Formats: sequence, C-alpha cells, structure tokens
Amino acid sequence: MKPDTGADERTARLFHGSFLWPLQLEPLVADASGGRHWEVFAGLSGHPWRRIDDEFTADPAQFQERHYREFVSFLPYVQRFLYGEGRSRQRALEDPPGDSPFHLFRRKDVATIRLILRPASPPIELRVVHVDLCFFHDLDVLILNVEFRGDDLPLATVRDILFRFGRAYPSGWDEDGDGLHNVHLVEWLDAGGRVLATSDAEHRSKFLEYVCEHRSPCITGHWAWLLQPLVLAHSDAAGALRYRLIEYHRMPVMSYLALDNPRALSREEWVRLGLATVLHPDEPLPVGDASVRDFVGRYCQERYWQNSTAGPNTRFICTGNTLTVVGEAGSPFFVDGECGMLAQFRHQQFIVFLIAHLHRAALLVFSEVLVDAVNDLDIRDETSVRRFKRRIRANFETFLRFTHRYWFHELSERPHLQGLFRMCANHLRNDALYNEVRDEIREMSQYLDSDSQRRQSNTVVRLTVITILGLIATVTTGYFGMNIISFIEGAPAMRLLHGVAATLVFVVLVLFAIARSKRLSDFLEVLADERVGFGGKMKALGRVFVGGGR
Repeated sequence: MKPDTGADERTARLFHGSFLWPLQLEPLVADASGGRHWEVFAGLSGHPWRRIDDEFTADPAQFQERHYREFVSFLPYVQRFLYGEGRSRQRALEDPPGDSPFHLFRRKDVATIRLILRPASPPIELRVVHVDLCFFHDLDVLILNVEFRGDDLPLATVRDILFRFGRAYPSGWDEDGDGLHNVHLVEWLDAGGRVLATSDAEHRSKFLEYVCEHRSPCITGHWAWLLQPLVLAHSDAAGALRYRLIEYHRMPVMSYLALDNPRALSREEWVRLGLATVLHPDEPLPVGDASVRDFVGRYCQERYWQNSTAGPNTRFICTGNTLTVVGEAGSPFFVDGECGMLAQFRHQQFIVFLIAHLHRAALLVFSEVLVDAVNDLDIRDETSVRRFKRRIRANFETFLRFTHRYWFHELSERPHLQGLFRMCANHLRNDALYNEVRDEIREMSQYLDSDSQRRQSNTVVRLTVITILGLIATVTTGYFGMNIISFIEGAPAMRLLHGVAATLVFVVLVLFAIARSKRLSDFLEVLADERVGFGGKMKALGRVFVGGGR
C-alpha cells in the first residue's frame, strides 16, 4: 500500500463513467414504412448515428484481447444473445446462423462534455468515449449509453458529478431559478470545441407548460438533442420514432475511480461515494437510515478488497441503479485497459449492468402495456373489446419470447461476475417484478379464455334451443309424410309462391327463436324443474313472448 499522501488520496487519477438510460419506444404506426424500430431508424437520413456491427464480424487482425476476454466470460446462451449464433462453413443452408437481437448505433460528433456544476464553480471537461443507442429485437426498449472519462478530479467533484449530471429533467428550482440538484450548465462539444447543444434546466416555464399540457415530463435540451431524430412521445415535433420515460429522471450510472490510496478513505467517504446519486453532497450523512447503517453488508462486494500489497485492492459497490468500482491508481492491473480491471469494467461489468437494467426496463414496459390496454377497454364497445384482445394476446406472445430470449438468472460461471449480476438484479427487484408481470399477463390471458368460453357457451345454448324447436317441426312433418299439404299438381308459379312464403315463415321463426333464445332457455329450465307447478311453467312460457323478470 502507498503511504499517506494527504489530499492526493482524495483525487481520482482516472474517473471513468457510463450513464445507461432505458427508454420506452412507442409502437410503430400501421401505415409506417414498415420494419422494426432499428430498421426504421437506420433508414432515416440526416442524423449522425451509424450502425455498428460487433467486433466479431471485423477483420481478425483488429480483434483485441479485451474482446476475447469479454466473449469467454459469459455462458453460451448469453453469448448467442450478445453476439448471435456461431458461424460454421459446414452449417446446413436450411439453418443459417441467427443474428444477435442486440442492435447498436453510435454517433462520433460529440467529443467533450463541459460541466459547470454550480453557478460559481469552474468548468470541468470530460472526454467522451462512446455515445451509443441500443435497440433490442421484439422489445419496445431503447437504452442510451454515454461513456466518458476524466483525469485528476477531486473526489468531492466526482461525487457532485454523479449526483447532478445524470438527470433527465429538473425536480424543481431553487431561489435563483436554477434546476434543483441539476448541473448548472451542460454543453456537448465537438472535436474543435464548438458547442453542439446546451442544457436548459433553468427555463422553468418550458417544463411547467409541457407538464400542464401533456401530463408528461419534458426532458432537458441537451439530452433531447442527443437523442435526435428520436423525439419525445408527447412532443409536437415530427418524428417517425418516439420515446417516453420508463422510470423517474435519474439515470443508472457506472463509475470507475482510480485513487492513490483507496484504503485511506473513511467509512463516511465510502458511503457518500457509493450512494453519491442519492445523498446530497452538502447535507449531513443520514446515519439512522438503513442504507447507511448496513452499507457494507448490503451494497459492497469484497472479493478483491484484500488488505495486502499483493492484492488488487478493488472494491465494488452496487446499489442497483449504480455500480461503483474503486481501486489503486498505482496498480498496473487495475488501470490496464486491455486485460485489467478497467477493461473488465468497460466490457464484462458493463454487460452485466446493461442486462440487469434491460430486464427491469422490459418488465416495466410489459406492465405499462397491460395498464394502458385495460384503461382503453370499454366493454360496451365491440371495437374496443377486439382491440383489447389483440393487445393482450400480442403482449403475451412478446413476453414469452422475452422469457426465452432475454431472461437469464445465470450469466457467467465466474463467481465475481455472477455475484455482481445477482446483487444488481436483487436491488432492482427484477425477480419479484418478473413474477408480478407474469401473473398479470396470466390473469389477462385467463380472462380472455373465460370470455371466449362464455361466448361459446351462449352460442351452444342458442343452438340447442333452436335444435329443440326444429326437432318438433321435424317430427311433426315426418309423421305426416313431410308434406301436410300437397302442391304436386299445382301450377309452377303457385308452387314457387308457396315455397317462398314457407321459407320466409321459417326464417322469421328461426330469427325469433334466436332473439328469444335466452328466454326460451330459461323456459326449458323451468319446464324441466319438477318443483314448479303447471301455473309457474305457463308464466315462464308467457315471459318468452312478453318479457319480464324471472
């Protein structure tokens, strides 16, 4: 371990972070150009996003060891989800390899993020590593990934960035009109330093008017610009692809910090760092809160936190919405971006965090679709009922595909990765949410099945009543030799007239029987009831013609 170096121990020699923002995509309209969300997105022109194939389809000479380590860290069915099925020259033509359901788009025009955390604070610049959009087959879910890094930042500044930066909209405004708990100013810069977009959290009237008009939150300008040509669902802006928020305004975040001596941090500093997104930097530590009291046992993974000069001295803190990795800046293994912990953070641990939040986002979208379908249901409107049935059955089919394609409990045979995934999923309550959504969909499906059985039963009752009445006519005509009145020797016109008249009479009788089939069914039940006297049975027969309650 390094000796005590004072304030340097509270400096992040390397700060690497990623915001992963799950969003819900609106279903494509029926008369659109066709295709799935990412296909429509790829077909749009005039935007900087470009489709990125995974590294496994590139030149083998460019395939790096960090990519190989990422691939072999996961179980085969997770590999197929992330990278598609294996390729083979001997593979049968009738069974071509399947592509990955994961579709990635990247923009490269944003090079730097400039932050002014508070009105009087100096600007901070973070280098942009990647800005990605992740689409998923069969899911109306989109995940924005903004990956960035900074050097030699005070630990207090890092905590302030984590607390203030990843917010989609202000939760309120302070006395000076600035967004409450937001970064004072955010600017996206290109490689030449030109400002591409700026935050507007201080424009209070914009957010108030939007919520008042649309009953939906509006996001700040720099995030809205970054997502273009995607547009907010309730916005008046034109756009073929629209999105809405799934959860509240704070984005899940991963952070990697290389400190000179992380073991010099006090317990309070560890708590504030691990809970940086929810603990205000200027407020006292809520020592009575359960998350603070049980911080280590609830949120820390100590597998590599070894008090030894030979140990990696790496601590993992996972709260579900955050994953924080802290280690020694002087450790070659920890800062190695090809084979060390930094490479694992950007690849294996990123995928673990991504899948956990994909699970939660997809389940919340399934639940939202069910709620919306029930809200739109009007049982008195046949069109509404048919639309409700279509939406529920389509949601049920998609949920089945989600279960078999995306829902994993075991991602890796490596205990560390698997432990991180279970910790993240447990804090996000993914298993409980899955069970809730599955039960809701099952109840909806059972309702549709019972409704179909009820309709079939009613049809069988009507057909039974008509069959009974037809049986009477059939036996009667059969007794008299089919034709009670003979028209064999009549004129052809007269026979045709009698045939038409008889047909009309029979049609009227059948239609009358169908219209009164429910009353006739009730009459047959009364007629078969030995406890009802002759007078009661006659009253039941009268109700067939004049109506009235039973």
